[in-house]
Amino acid sequence: MENSFYSEFTIIENRFMKENVFTHMEPEDRPLPTYECEKEKLPRPVWDGHADTLRCYDKVWRLAFGNLCKPTPGTGYVSNFIDTAFNGCIFMWDSSFILMFGKYGARSFDFQGTLNNFYSHQYPDGYVCREIEEATGRDHFTRFDPAATGPNVMPWCEWEYFKNFGDKDRLAKVFPCLMAYHEWLRDNHTWRDGTYWSSGWGCGMDNLPRLQEGYHVAFSHGHMVWNDACMQELLTCKILIDMAAVLGREDDVQALHAERDYLMHVVNDLLWDDKTAFYYDLWKNDRWNYVKHIGAYWALLAEIVPDDRADRFIAHLENENEFATPCPVPALSADHPQFDPDGDYWNGGVWAPTNYMVLCGLDKYGRFALSHKIARRYLDYVVSVFNDTDTVFENYAPCPDETGKPHKGNPSRADFVGWTGLAPISVLFEFVFGIKPDAEQNTIRWHINLPERHGVERYPFGKETTLTLICEKRDSPHDEPVVTITSDKPVTVELFWDNDTKRKTLTID
Repeated sequence: MENSFYSEFTIIENRFMKENVFTHMEPEDRPLPTYECEKEKLPRPVWDGHADTLRCYDKVWRLAFGNLCKPTPGTGYVSNFIDTAFNGCIFMWDSSFILMFGKYGARSFDFQGTLNNFYSHQYPDGYVCREIEEATGRDHFTRFDPAATGPNVMPWCEWEYFKNFGDKDRLAKVFPCLMAYHEWLRDNHTWRDGTYWSSGWGCGMDNLPRLQEGYHVAFSHGHMVWNDACMQELLTCKILIDMAAVLGREDDVQALHAERDYLMHVVNDLLWDDKTAFYYDLWKNDRWNYVKHIGAYWALLAEIVPDDRADRFIAHLENENEFATPCPVPALSADHPQFDPDGDYWNGGVWAPTNYMVLCGLDKYGRFALSHKIARRYLDYVVSVFNDTDTVFENYAPCPDETGKPHKGNPSRADFVGWTGLAPISVLFEFVFGIKPDAEQNTIRWHINLPERHGVERYPFGKETTLTLICEKRDSPHDEPVVTITSDKPVTVELFWDNDTKRKTLTID
């Protein structure tokens, strides 16, 4: 694979790249599945009285299968993949979030193989471009451009797949690639004190107004400590340490323990304002920017918010003047002067990837009722727009239009599957229905909040298990759920209800 941006004179080889099996892998030559052939194999949601949501669910799977692609010879692509549906490139962070719902279709198509095409384009020093052209295999950016790479969410994506399927062989293959990329970012995207930087494009939140005046909102690093970049690398340290424990490679991650602890200190001592109970970016003059944006909530997913701060920090998500807009959760707090009720991309737009991150983070802190509430409002909004347009969009307006009707964000692309497939698939299964898989423990935890009959048929779990999980209609949230669960393999299902105050464990033989 030729790349005109590659120069051997600027490369210092990373030790882990000797283990990268993707750079010399033969391209996959397997026919692509079609939606019509696979739809009866996909998991099937059940939700009485919500036929519109089920139609939206079907629509996004149809769009997703329509975006499947094969590697073009000579590009260095090695695996069949799902297109980002944007500009003829695969995107590092888009792909990672697309795969978060693609996991539910893994029995029909190896969605996770999409990331193989980033690892196959990884440089000997560990660098990976965040955007790679599908027709040519060329990087879309030079590698020292501030917008060239990030955000580093591939480790989280791989770890989620491992928790869903328990595939230790894949974990062993991707671990060296993820270590090399993290070390490249540590060496090339940090300031002298070890804090991380990015850019508007590099962090994925293109026009978010977080930099000092005089710096370009999309393309400059602004000499700023970026709170989301620090939190993402802290999360990466934790995940890589966990991966190493599974693989018996603890010696390879000793330095990550110190970096994890240091970044925790940075985030909680330098980026936290106790008066407003929020994490802010730090400008080069050592002042906070006081911009409340959704990137701060990576702190929940990384589990670094101290217990005595968690309630006040999470409370912003329930404040109607901040993040509890009619369609939650806006990228920018509603009390910011540049907040736009129509979205204006990241100046208030509501996005599937950041919503999914927030919901997962809330669950880390046991806020299952709140994650359900936010998920339900978000999904209802997406489905309302779907009912009017027969499609889903790249992002959504945080507030209805002047007539009170929910609408897409401005600007926003239609048929965006794309990461918006998260809303009627992963958000539906995991936060509205409340079904949380843990393949390592062979356990499903089911937080039941809905009164209507609901559940999932053909639910994929682990490498081979398929379940049906149905909860019957209840008259009250206090009522013990009556459930029907079948499985072709032994599995444990833990039920939670009545705001998670009651619990019951079922063993399915």
